[in-house]
Amino acid sequence: MILSEKIVRLRKQVGWSQEDLAEKLDVSRQSVSKWESANSIPDLNKIILLAGLFGVSTDYLLKDEIEPTDPINNNHLETNAVQVSLEQAITYVKCKIDMAKLVAKGILLCIGSPIPLLALIAFAKGGQVDLDIRLAVAAGIALILMLVAIGISFFVRTNQYESDTSTIDEDAYELAYGVKGAINEKLSTSRPQYNLKLTIGIALFIFSAAPLLVSSMLYSSSSVVLMTLILTIAMVALGLFIIIPVSAEYEAYRKILQDSQSNSAKSQRIKRAEKFAAFYWPLVTAIFIGWSLWTMNWGVTWIIWPVSAVLFVALLGLMELLNKDEAKA
Repeated sequence: MILSEKIVRLRKQVGWSQEDLAEKLDVSRQSVSKWESANSIPDLNKIILLAGLFGVSTDYLLKDEIEPTDPINNNHLETNAVQVSLEQAITYVKCKIDMAKLVAKGILLCIGSPIPLLALIAFAKGGQVDLDIRLAVAAGIALILMLVAIGISFFVRTNQYESDTSTIDEDAYELAYGVKGAINEKLSTSRPQYNLKLTIGIALFIFSAAPLLVSSMLYSSSSVVLMTLILTIAMVALGLFIIIPVSAEYEAYRKILQDSQSNSAKSQRIKRAEKFAAFYWPLVTAIFIGWSLWTMNWGVTWIIWPVSAVLFVALLGLMELLNKDEAKA
């Protein structure tokens, strides 16, 4: 198979038109048409770009004797791996995002479930509403149960995507020609948004304690403290709601490309740190809120934040040490 035929084959496998390929290579559509009709040959720089876009070697493009049916390009015949097309890969990413959105909604409801209770108690204590405190507590607990039940229903609904994600999540697979390049491009495009939303989410976790600290220093009213506690819970819930879907999309791309990217040592360390942080900081926030409400000594309980920051770094170091020991064993 000659170069022109290979370009046509690869372009069609990833679902691009000649205009799409021309735009990615910063050339005219006529140039792509001439390459595919064998009326001209792309220069060396364009050959390298084509190999990167389609996820193939330059040898495959330039050497006519290397065919798609050669063993070097069909390891799945020996390993019985399932071949994943671009359409399947995109469907996998979409399903992972949809699952993450459901999970994010469930988490938002579960974390935010105490907010009605706290608001009712604050209104009853502050006198803004003529409401008996016992009735406020009863109504608040009922609302907590209702919100948690709705949240759990979102978690249960994620199983509808199992059939569309099981191939990549559970089976041995390899990517069809061109899929790797297309997914790499999507990963690069999504990275700035991932970094931005991850930064916003972590910032919300870190600053979630600020309203409580400020209100405890400036006001002695318990109703004011309860209202700022609501703001703290809302900030933590919002942070998770922002992080979960964008992290799921990013991880889905990396999962598809696991043969080359996500198995690197650096990538594994980053993934472990991200997963640990997503568990650790909400837990610290919950401990801070519980301790502060139990003692009502907000001027002392703030010390948990610098201690938790130092402990976080120490625990990450311990995790890496344990992983190195396991790898040696």
